[in-house]
Amino acid sequence: MSNADIALVKKAKQGDKKSFEVLVRKYQGRVASVIARTVSDAVKVQDLTQEAFLKAYRALPNFRGDAAFYTWLYRIAVNTAKNHVMSRDRGIKISDVELEDADRLAPQLRDTNTPERMALRDEMLGTLKESIDELAPSMKQAIILRDLQGKTYEEIAEIMECPIGTVRSRIFRGRQEIVNRMKSYLQ
Repeated sequence: MSNADIALVKKAKQGDKKSFEVLVRKYQGRVASVIARTVSDAVKVQDLTQEAFLKAYRALPNFRGDAAFYTWLYRIAVNTAKNHVMSRDRGIKISDVELEDADRLAPQLRDTNTPERMALRDEMLGTLKESIDELAPSMKQAIILRDLQGKTYEEIAEIMECPIGTVRSRIFRGRQEIVNRMKSYLQ
């Protein structure tokens, strides 16, 4: 955890609301982005972001500092989004894979100069999104955290509350399933 975050959390725990406001401003975009991966309604994302920060504020006295503040906050955001989705009796929906994320996963498709390439890219992106969506929830979450959000294995283990070996296994198996489904595009 950064020294600035440590100082802000300490002051916020002592009742300094302005310190918590600084943390909110610092992390609200990232928290909203996390929630938007599960909830597609922009207004609901704003509401759930506010709800996540409210939960964090109420739980702040229980924050021990074992993990980075953002990791702790991230977990609250993920749980807030999951609880919202579950309360509406529908499955977790991951928003469309963003084009830059797809480029990172398949850089060979960046050249979109021809209509054929554009059609192939659209088809591949659809297949990639389906492949990710069809993964087991634990594998899908691990893949998204690692490959789309760039989290470390340690951060993922903390977020998913499981051993690093389990995280590595889920990511490996998830990637294998995606590769198997994408073989026709990767030859």
